[in-house]
Amino acid sequence: MQKFMIVGGNRLNGTVRASGSKNATLPILAACILNAGKSVICEVPRLMDVSVMKDVLVYLGAKVSWERNTIEVDSSNVQPIEISEELMRRMRASNLVLGSLLGRFGHVVISYPGGCQIGSRPMNLHLKGLQLLGATIQEKFGYITAKADRLVGADIHLDLPSVGATENLMMAAVLAEGVTTIRNVAKEPELVDLQNYLNSIGGRVKGAGTDTVKIEGVRLEELKPAHHTMIPDRIEAGTYMVAAAITGGDVTVTNVIPEHLEPLVAKLREAGVDVVAGDDCVKVRGNGRVKAVDIKTMPYPGFPTDMQPQMMALLSLAEGTSVITETIFENRFKHVGELRRMGADIRVEGQTAIIKGVDKLSGACIEASDLRAGAALVLVAMAVEDGTVLENVQHIDRGYERLEVKYNALGARIIRVHN
Repeated sequence: MQKFMIVGGNRLNGTVRASGSKNATLPILAACILNAGKSVICEVPRLMDVSVMKDVLVYLGAKVSWERNTIEVDSSNVQPIEISEELMRRMRASNLVLGSLLGRFGHVVISYPGGCQIGSRPMNLHLKGLQLLGATIQEKFGYITAKADRLVGADIHLDLPSVGATENLMMAAVLAEGVTTIRNVAKEPELVDLQNYLNSIGGRVKGAGTDTVKIEGVRLEELKPAHHTMIPDRIEAGTYMVAAAITGGDVTVTNVIPEHLEPLVAKLREAGVDVVAGDDCVKVRGNGRVKAVDIKTMPYPGFPTDMQPQMMALLSLAEGTSVITETIFENRFKHVGELRRMGADIRVEGQTAIIKGVDKLSGACIEASDLRAGAALVLVAMAVEDGTVLENVQHIDRGYERLEVKYNALGARIIRVHN
């Protein structure tokens, strides 16, 4: 286990570059299985979750090289062997190999995945969609077995716009016979990036970013090698933006797509933070104590649940009372207890948190319960004037590349301690 020792009180100033998107990298690496050949993926963030997905690909027989922020995958020798439970439990997104393995081989056995315990993320939407494509599904002893002599295009309507289900079904449908139409899909930018990769290897996918995706199936021999560059990570970029606001700093975040950040930009401006967006950058300047705002998390293009903990950290120091309603995950207020230890005045009623802003918070010994909660606690620790010890930072390493290095370059004082 590792921890951060953080001394707050410094305003963050300067320029920082957002890494490639973690949430786009993981499904695209899973999709590399489809073409039975080489894929070169650039702007890959060096994260624990990406390392786990690399290990999954290697376990299946792929050759994977990772130099700096470029991964090359050769999936020629991949086989649909049963993936070990230990490997699957290391990360939720490991379930994304389900669609690509089934599409290419017609057979896959995986255990239920792990990941952050922030709420229920059932596989039923994935499995119902695959059944409509012609797969036979068996669930037994914590394992999922999916088989299909052939996948055939179908009309699928998702009960909820699940990101993971949309990704798995898109990958499976690439090699299905005929046309697959998936309705009520997730609209996140990461789905558009997956579509772009699938088309680069020879797939015929359109509609990502809207509520309907259509996939015209192709034969395996029609797929080809590809070279793809990841989109920027909108959540990492958003976390830098809130960091500038909470420390009263002046930070420019580069390598961003401003349209992906619009829900956050709107709330920061409503709170009184100065935000100026350029073509591929955004400049954020703290403007004194922020004003209270209300937030309701929603699927994209609504306010992202992955930015809810960071905004709660900011609003704990706001002038007035804010209300945050979490509609995506039912267990995503685990950071509340740690914020209270630092002096925050927060009351939780079901899926709603009422935050009464206080003048100042104090350092404490606190613990990260999951990825985004950990990021939120780092932000608060940088805003207080005394020291904070943050335990379990391995959660943060799942989604933030060299966090302490990047923030220290902006003026933070964060030391990583190896227990």
